[in-house]
Amino acid sequence: SAALQTSQDQAQYLAFHDTLTGLPNRALFEDRLRRMLLFAGQDGTHVALLYLDLDRFKHINDTLGHPAGDELVRQTAARLKHTIREADTVARLGGDEFAVILLDIPDAGSVEDIAERLLMKLREPFRLIGDQVFVGASIGIALSSGPDTDADDLLRKADIALYEAKKNGRGRYEVFAGDMDDLLLRKRKVESELRKALDGDGGIKLAYQPVFAADGRRILGAEALIRWGHEVHGALPAAQFIAIAEERGLIGELGKWALSEACRFAAGTELPWIAVNISPMQLRDAGFAEQIAGILKETGLDPSRLQLETTESVLLEHNDTIGAVIAALRQSGVRIVLDDFGTGYSSLSYLRRQSIDKLKIDRSFVRLLDEDESARAIAKTLIELALALKVEVTAEGVETDAQKALLVGMGCHQIQGYLLSPPLEPGQLLALPGVSSAGPERSVARA
Repeated sequence: SAALQTSQDQAQYLAFHDTLTGLPNRALFEDRLRRMLLFAGQDGTHVALLYLDLDRFKHINDTLGHPAGDELVRQTAARLKHTIREADTVARLGGDEFAVILLDIPDAGSVEDIAERLLMKLREPFRLIGDQVFVGASIGIALSSGPDTDADDLLRKADIALYEAKKNGRGRYEVFAGDMDDLLLRKRKVESELRKALDGDGGIKLAYQPVFAADGRRILGAEALIRWGHEVHGALPAAQFIAIAEERGLIGELGKWALSEACRFAAGTELPWIAVNISPMQLRDAGFAEQIAGILKETGLDPSRLQLETTESVLLEHNDTIGAVIAALRQSGVRIVLDDFGTGYSSLSYLRRQSIDKLKIDRSFVRLLDEDESARAIAKTLIELALALKVEVTAEGVETDAQKALLVGMGCHQIQGYLLSPPLEPGQLLALPGVSSAGPERSVARA
């Protein structure tokens, strides 16, 4: 009957189309990609595959809710569809992931033009539940190489290129290149094992490096440093796995674990303060100050004993969320520290606007202090700048008595580095005078 035929047609349509957007789903996309590669191989033409995802989709879902996320996906689908040619295909692969198949491509340059056009279209504001929201996207591009091009391999290459685009700053496209392969496999392995470690498989822990007063004896506080002793790769450099955590959306979870662990440890000690490194990505989360308040309440640590270290790059972002989060944190009593100071491009006006509590002079200047006049001049200027702004200043990476003497002479009274102590296990730090909860009453020093 006609009703039965309609029902069958509807079932057939639903089997191959995404219900939210009406676009082809993954099954239909894969079928079309195989067919198009086959035809292109016979005609001697080329196919390009663009793998695209939105840069702030999770943030929209978390802050505005899933209905806003669904609306964003629908609007994205419409923009993509209206930007490509009728003969080309745009499909939704799931979540915020889309794929575009471009036919009869003369060269890589023409694909890059289309990718740039798509990015421009997605940079325009979206209207979601009465709000204007800026999202942006990243795109990975892979080109067919001839009649033997395999659909799964092309998709894998586009996925790798997308990974690179996100790693290189988001809001951009990357074209697959051969050397991306090995690097990505290594990163994906580390990512997978990091997820397991965060799920409780162990290996991740904190070490604590004390910060000393100018006399080199009195401990003013300590910095918590993440360590990952991997059973196969050995001790992985923090910079390496933290970068992967940022790229793959794990930094929030990793950062929350480190904050909880450090605050819990500090609450049971006489340390005047504990410093924890945070990613600029955490500061972009409007709920971050609330998360910190929850951790402090749960662990019983007074807000004035928590210092959050972040890099100079946050000052270059004209981001209202970051400004509001920093203001809320400082209002609660938490102190904000600019780490690696002197390596970025901060200006005095930025520093004044963000109201920072402490600057840390980067180890690259400290290392050259006793042998390079320009390093001494820079360090002196940075210390004078900190003092003029009435903020504390710490020198990190101090390894020689000469470096320490020069820094103290310049007015820096907080010293951190292997000269005085390497990063320590919790038990080793507790054994130092004035750290254990059974130790003497703590005293707080000001720079």
